[in-house]
Amino acid sequence: MTEAAPERAARVVLVDDHRMFRTGVRAEIGRTEVTGIDVVGEADDVDSAVRVVAETRPDVVLLDVHLPGGGGVEVLRRSAGLMGEQGGVKFLALSVSDAAEDVIGVIRGGARGYVTKTITGTDLVDAIFRIADGDAVFSPRLAGFVLDAFAATDTPPVDEDLDRLTQREREVLRLIARGYAYKEIAKQLFISVKTVESHVSAVLRKLQLSNRHELTRWATARRLV
Repeated sequence: MTEAAPERAARVVLVDDHRMFRTGVRAEIGRTEVTGIDVVGEADDVDSAVRVVAETRPDVVLLDVHLPGGGGVEVLRRSAGLMGEQGGVKFLALSVSDAAEDVIGVIRGGARGYVTKTITGTDLVDAIFRIADGDAVFSPRLAGFVLDAFAATDTPPVDEDLDRLTQREREVLRLIARGYAYKEIAKQLFISVKTVESHVSAVLRKLQLSNRHELTRWATARRLV
């Protein structure tokens, strides 16, 4: 007996700077005859993302927060015209980061939801269709960040020390502060241990700190953990 065709269909673009991760997501959700998801394009940095989204006009873009060329927020900014159209492109952030600043940044930029990379394939497919239908979707506890941010009347003060760090350095900093070993961070972020060490050295230098214990205290004091 042949399997019934899916009742719903959605065209999707994958934006992530790790090819291995994109391949895994495509394998998980891209069986169109089963999931109804048609992956119509991929991109690994801001420029290619903006170009592919404009060319394919998908229903939903799965957007990583940290990308070469300015990050997911820059993709959203440069794609604002496509989001504003009737039946326009919708963006769902899909990231390893669960930091409040990342969540709030892309939602302010126009994304309709934010889920972390721990999401299952089945739940991701469901999230894509909900986003396509105009709903907002968040991983557990992340919605609270958004509600708090938009309910706040005061603009949070600028942290000049934090602003010195790149997005990737902030990501490594958070994982270090949570007690992750270098090998665990490398696996989590799909980078080499040597690259992790380089990022940690850069963070220590920029923040004028001496070791990972001081990093942890610094991050904890700013509620980045």
